[in-house]
Amino acid sequence: MSRQELAGNNNQVPPGYKQTEVGVIPEDWEVVRVGDLEPYVTSGSRGWAKYYSKYGASFIRITNLNKNSIYLNLNELKFVALPNHVNEGKRTRLKNGDILISITADIGIIGYINSSVPQPAYINQHISLVRFDLKNIVSKYIAYFLVCEKVQRFFRGSTDQGAKAGINLDKIRSLQLAIPPLPEQKAIASVLSDVDELISSLDKLIAKKRHIKTATMQQQLLTGKTRLPGFGGEWETKSLEYLTECLDNLRIPLNEVQRARMKGNYPYCGANGILDYVNEYIIDDDIILLAEDGGYFDEHTTRPIAYRMKGKCWVNNHVHILKAKPGYHQDFLFYCLVHKNVLPFLASGTRAKLNKSEMNKIEINLPKNSEEQKAIASVLSDMDKEIAALEKRRAKTQAIKQGMMQELLTGRTRLIKP
Repeated sequence: MSRQELAGNNNQVPPGYKQTEVGVIPEDWEVVRVGDLEPYVTSGSRGWAKYYSKYGASFIRITNLNKNSIYLNLNELKFVALPNHVNEGKRTRLKNGDILISITADIGIIGYINSSVPQPAYINQHISLVRFDLKNIVSKYIAYFLVCEKVQRFFRGSTDQGAKAGINLDKIRSLQLAIPPLPEQKAIASVLSDVDELISSLDKLIAKKRHIKTATMQQQLLTGKTRLPGFGGEWETKSLEYLTECLDNLRIPLNEVQRARMKGNYPYCGANGILDYVNEYIIDDDIILLAEDGGYFDEHTTRPIAYRMKGKCWVNNHVHILKAKPGYHQDFLFYCLVHKNVLPFLASGTRAKLNKSEMNKIEINLPKNSEEQKAIASVLSDMDKEIAALEKRRAKTQAIKQGMMQELLTGRTRLIKP
């Protein structure tokens, strides 16, 4: 059965399907409200807020992985186990199979509790808990269904404009669900869980590769403590004024109105990356862009303060434009700067700023042999390519999962024949 058939109007529902409040679904599926299944529904206590600053996180925090879409990722919950000296009182302890829903701020973000969650664990007042005890209900299937677009539209439309974002427990109970027979619930939950496991394994591998690259950069290759085969000799320390040409005179800022009139394909670059695309360019070169203001200076160990652009682009006045002088390798200088601690060089004020005069004083430790600079950069570049390939694979897997959810949670694709 094609997607076009299932997208037909109410008078053209395909055989074996029916039109319902949640859309066209198989005839052997039911539509029920969460409250009809008599779950235990509650929210957390404000009493846990006082532990936030001491332990560094809410007892449960659900992270939105994408600003445009909500994904269920069972490993993105951040937990703080209850300290031994704290009296539990009547607060609800989380159990395996509990579904968590963000009910304030970014409402509708879904979490699921499994055996990997450290115990005891609790929720604060920003989270609703839904717990099913019926034998014919697979709670993980329900959790996945709550992530589907139709339910997410309900969450997004549940708050009046101008009101504080939030949703109450009665609205949670009123959510409509499409429920397949028990074997199909289990099959759908199992298939989607397998994809989540793959995504989780990719996340762990990406994090591991990034950690290895960081250690290789900051502790070995960029310090001279580890030398690549075939290279020796002394290293030297030079300032950026000596090593690079600053092309800040090419910068031209554009406001949003101007960019709206210049929509095109050339990147418009700011302090931390590409901000927009315009129909003209002001530079066509291989350049290093080092944040002048608005950069992640105080997070330099984990977030970049510099990035690369190769080819045609437009650059605004919030980022310095640097190019290595002859005899020094552009790639090597980039890796030296991307996580550089420039805090001692920042001008004080309401907004941290790396002025050109202070930037020129920043010193880089580097081998005198430009071929060694090139070789070091090549090793790090290969690591970057490996990480990029993994990130691309993760994005593709996530897109596949989204497509699978659209098919499985509507019954378009059946894992078990009726």
